Amino acid sequence: MKEQIISLAERIASLKDRIETEEATKNAFVMPFLQALGYDVFNPLEVIPEFIADQSTKKGEKVDYCILKEDDPIMIIECKNWKENLNLHNTQLERYFAFTKAKFGILTNGIEYYFYTDLEEVNKMDTIPFLKINFENLKDQDFTHLNKFHKSEFNVEQIFDSASELKYLNAIKAYFEHELNTPSADFVRFFTKQVYQGKITEKVAHQFTSIVKKAINTKINETINQRLNSALNTQNIEQKEEVNAQENLSPDEIIIDQDNEKGTVTTQEEIDGYHAIVDILNGIVDEEHIAYRDTKSYFGVLFDDNNRQPICRLYLNNRSKKYIGIFDEDKNEEKYQISKIAHIYKYSKEIIKAAEKYLTVETE
Repeated sequence: MKEQIISLAERIASLKDRIETEEATKNAFVMPFLQALGYDVFNPLEVIPEFIADQSTKKGEKVDYCILKEDDPIMIIECKNWKENLNLHNTQLERYFAFTKAKFGILTNGIEYYFYTDLEEVNKMDTIPFLKINFENLKDQDFTHLNKFHKSEFNVEQIFDSASELKYLNAIKAYFEHELNTPSADFVRFFTKQVYQGKITEKVAHQFTSIVKKAINTKINETINQRLNSALNTQNIEQKEEVNAQENLSPDEIIIDQDNEKGTVTTQEEIDGYHAIVDILNGIVDEEHIAYRDTKSYFGVLFDDNNRQPICRLYLNNRSKKYIGIFDEDKNEEKYQISKIAHIYKYSKEIIKAAEKYLTVETE
């Protein structure tokens, strides 16, 4: 399934600008997605297109797809053109949900998938999805979540039980992220009361807004650095090693072959290096635009998961000398020797500059 999902994501990126209609979106993006989940889209005993979801007061209502298990509806899918904003269309799916036996509803434009159920009130679809998947920004945990909806793994009770935790976990994360960027009055007041003994006037609250924001972000960064440093081996063994010839190729010459990279093992040290780079780019590049691809030769950090938009590479595995390679405006790679992950921060300016050039291209 993971390979099919990754392949579909690449297909979406290359085809979406040529897709004009909702029907084309369904054929090119949504049906392959259902196939990746193990469902036979051409078998009406598994997938029913244009499934009737009539209301008592309105006839002829049809949802785009209904997935069956043992003749019972388990999921309904409402589709929109890939250009559509899904946040404007959940009421339609909500109507269908109320008049079917399906426990889960999916709203999609072929790129984003919003998963709904009835956590708040039985047989009434929640207004907030418990899971969102974006094919333009796939994360490792997305494959774990999607696997639960695979035909071979589907279990209503298990998904419903995990949906509650997932929904509120995501909601709290989103709330906390918002407060980190733009602290609310209540958020600032809570922390101010813990350290300030005087009366919290409007002037004091204004002063502490920036202090609270800075304090929390600084503490998060310190915690990350402490965890990185504690996990590193400070010894630097000086031995010569022949550099793989592929490393000298330009980024445009290298196409990662997923089949050839099946033996690659992503180490914790590489993940720690990736998080250090994300930390450096915090506030400059949204994390959703930063991705990585691991190969046998190097660990690459990319902008928008595009192999032709490299930010840097880490050369860490089975090496007596470790390097970070950073790309300039002409995509030439310059390598810097590092003895531990924390040394990546020495090259923050270079990493930021390497990423900023893609922001300029995106804006244009």
